[in-house]
Amino acid sequence: MTQVVLFDPMVPWAVLWVLAFVSLAATVLAIWRRLIGWPLRALAAAVILAALSGPVIQTEDRATLNDIVVVLDDQTASQQLADRPAQMQDARAAVQAALNNRANTDVRWVDIDNQNSDGGTDDNSGTTLMGTLRDTLADLPSNRVAGIIALSDGQIHDAPLAPDLPAPLHLLMTGQPDDWDRRLIVKNAPSFAIIGEPVTLTLRIEDQGAAPAGSDLAVLAISIGGEPPQRYTLPTGVDLELPVTLPHGGRNVIQFTVPTAENELTDRNNTALVQINGVRDRLRVLLVSGEPHPGGRTWRNLLKSDSSVDLVHFTILRPPEKQDGVPVDELSLIAFPTRELFLEKIDDFDLIIFDRYQRRGILPAIYLSNVADYVMNGGAVLVAAGPDFASADSIYRSPLSSVLPANPSARVFEQAFLPQITDLGNRHPVTADLDTADTWGRWLRQIDVAATQGQTLMNGIDERPLLILDRVGEGRVALLASDHAWLWSRGYEGGGPQLELLRRLAHWMMKEPELEEDVLTADASGQSMRIQRRSLGDDIGAVTITNPDGSTQDITLSERAPGRWEGNYEGPEPGLYRLSEGDQNTVIGLGPAAPREFEQTIATGDVMAAAVASTRGGIRAMSEGIPILRDVRPGRVAAGRGWIGLTPRDAYRTVSVRQMPLLPGWIVLALSSLLLIGGWLREGRR
Repeated sequence: MTQVVLFDPMVPWAVLWVLAFVSLAATVLAIWRRLIGWPLRALAAAVILAALSGPVIQTEDRATLNDIVVVLDDQTASQQLADRPAQMQDARAAVQAALNNRANTDVRWVDIDNQNSDGGTDDNSGTTLMGTLRDTLADLPSNRVAGIIALSDGQIHDAPLAPDLPAPLHLLMTGQPDDWDRRLIVKNAPSFAIIGEPVTLTLRIEDQGAAPAGSDLAVLAISIGGEPPQRYTLPTGVDLELPVTLPHGGRNVIQFTVPTAENELTDRNNTALVQINGVRDRLRVLLVSGEPHPGGRTWRNLLKSDSSVDLVHFTILRPPEKQDGVPVDELSLIAFPTRELFLEKIDDFDLIIFDRYQRRGILPAIYLSNVADYVMNGGAVLVAAGPDFASADSIYRSPLSSVLPANPSARVFEQAFLPQITDLGNRHPVTADLDTADTWGRWLRQIDVAATQGQTLMNGIDERPLLILDRVGEGRVALLASDHAWLWSRGYEGGGPQLELLRRLAHWMMKEPELEEDVLTADASGQSMRIQRRSLGDDIGAVTITNPDGSTQDITLSERAPGRWEGNYEGPEPGLYRLSEGDQNTVIGLGPAAPREFEQTIATGDVMAAAVASTRGGIRAMSEGIPILRDVRPGRVAAGRGWIGLTPRDAYRTVSVRQMPLLPGWIVLALSSLLLIGGWLREGRR
């Protein structure tokens, strides 16, 4: 119970002060005139003024409220290293016992872990201690919080989000003075790089904490695409520039690993995964045109419209049999560099297209033989055949025949027909999912060929082969048995997907992964991967997944479309995963190989020092013992040698309130009347 005197004036305070001034002036006048009754008159005025101020006695019945102490229990991944779990267990028991022995205290235990929004564990989310504390304090009355105790290694990742704290903040820090750890850092790694051109990565092998003597060198293992690693001995604490050349297009997974050193805290940060997409700078195309025809300009326009294509067009506008007496020096300014293109620089081209080309003695047989060798060594050739392919001068009757997938029968069909995708073509990524064939326009000519090898993706008249693809040696060949594909680009009878078909053909011959017909791929999203398997067969086996820890698991994929199977897999931990099915293999990295929780593993109070100092709290290492608890007054230093302080808040809840007038009216009336009459009588007697 508490009592206080309050005032509830009957008139405004301004009027009351005016009356007080008038009373004081009358008293001074009475003194000046030597009226002997002035003290009694002054007392009467004071009693009346006091009554007008309305004094009351307020009595409150209060219920004492307990102090609240917030304990932040850091259970993140970095707190599971070495002997930290045992330290945390001892600290929890000691703090719980001390707070239980403190009178009038409620304890709010708050767990901090690496849970993601789905309830799973995400080591890359970091330790969000300040964010959790802010949310906790928002639900508590600040006038009851007596202190905040954090049980942690101090490596938090949201220190700038520290809220205004109403009580001292203390850090009880895990870890040992001799802890040390080795970390592999990839400072810069681009998402894309040009195939065949080196890209520079910056690496650093960094020792943290009390590193032992003689640890200035470390072995670095580098593995590209899951291949056996190459090992190098490198100095620690130095930025290393590493040039890397991507071996193929699409995703390239590069794994850097440093072996686990003796007594280091963890090896979770000894591995770094870099995934770089290989892209081609420009597609270098050599277009060899024979007899001029409407489709020649279409080929040229299609290739020139793509800014990523470097086109060299070799065209025969004047065959040898055409003799009209025009001097040669008036026909051209320079000679076409056939020897340079077909002998010296042929390997610089990514794709060679023969459009209605026939042998006329302009390109010697050795040049065409060199083109065949170019294909065997990894080059790509596309033949758009016209009537020339069925003639005696066909390029099939040259050294190129060794790489072509079909031989001509010398028949040319001059009739309208609608190109059709074969059953195999519906499974092949080059022709699968093209626009509906029912809306395509017809072609008007087809060369009769007999497929000797390769895969027939499109048929024409009487199901004769129209588009044939083949792998020859290290290279690839495509044969289109018609020179009327240009009708689609002109919109004849509605046209057709000529541009998309040619784009896919070019990308297939460039060995782009998304156009491979027999390939195993995977895409990552967090800890999940979507597995895709393409095959021209009717069925595939289970995909074997090898986890980073060496364990394996078989996943059965579901057929989503002809020739395409898909499935999903949730990786149990971050790292490099190896996938295999039949003769197909691939690798993929899930999550960061070195999660955020393991970037800095040495316990420290530096990160939280500013927030602790602002409340005059303390940072104490558990390895030195658990400090005792003391009560300190607000604003005082709240930590000392072997102790940390809590601020008693003396909070309360008002149960009831009663008010009683201090000067009842009858007392005021009687007292003021007696004083006035006394003053009058005293002055009258005189």
